Amino acid sequence: MPRLDHTPQMSRRRLLGASALAASGMFSLPLARAAEGWQPATLPQGQQRDIDSASTGQRYRIYVNIPSTPAPAGGHPVLYALDGNATFPALALMARSTASRSATTGRTAPVIVGIGYPSGQDFGGGRARDYTPPGGKDTPAGEGGADRFLDFIERELKPLVATLAPLDPARQALFGHSYGGLCTLHALFTRPGMFQTYLAASPSIWYGERVILTELEGFAKRVAALPAKPALMLSAGELEAFRARGAAPKARAAIAAERRMVGEAEDLATKLTASGSLARVEYHLLAKENHGTAMFPAMARGMEFFVG
Repeated sequence: MPRLDHTPQMSRRRLLGASALAASGMFSLPLARAAEGWQPATLPQGQQRDIDSASTGQRYRIYVNIPSTPAPAGGHPVLYALDGNATFPALALMARSTASRSATTGRTAPVIVGIGYPSGQDFGGGRARDYTPPGGKDTPAGEGGADRFLDFIERELKPLVATLAPLDPARQALFGHSYGGLCTLHALFTRPGMFQTYLAASPSIWYGERVILTELEGFAKRVAALPAKPALMLSAGELEAFRARGAAPKARAAIAAERRMVGEAEDLATKLTASGSLARVEYHLLAKENHGTAMFPAMARGMEFFVG
């Protein structure tokens, strides 16, 4: 019987083992060095500072992105974004992309102003205090401060941003998601001349027994007194609509059914369209998006709605 020679196979095993040992020794020192020298990431054209507000008594972290392209004759358009810690990076990238293609598309990139909190949390800080309207039934202590927050934007933040670049006072927008979307609607209904474009993503219309809907009373008259009607984009994620899902907790299912995130946004868009109070109303149901993920396509649609 011929003898089976295992020498080549054993040699390969020894070679692989030796290579592994050599590699472990070879890379251990560079890997240790690779842990050194890291710094916080920065955004191109991005800048930030913390400011204290006389209107609210709170501190905010303000992020600003100014286009590299020359300002139009009337100044740059401006998009103010709530939850700035989370929304500013994506919106700044969209603005830079718009600027890079402006010669081809003819679209003007906006200045992006993210309004966040020094906590550094994506959705932390005092958003429940700042984004909720007053007058809601059983409003928790420390909430319902949207009017003071809007005073801060109008009286303190806007003049500050105007010192950084020439701005177009007739092309300014406000974006907000969830509680931020609620605040955006509150600004539209009570101060329709504060911005020309309002972008409300997955707004928490349910808050305070739907107190936001009571602000529609007198809204048409407030708009009629303006030199031009504002525009509104509403959006919601398809998966925010309540559906009975097997073993879903009953309490959670009851909350989702009561809040009617999609239904309330659709109903409001239909009502405002029929009223003719606004220059333009768009509603987007964002396919396969839930409450958390809907923010991202809503920002993209909102940018298109504003600059397009």
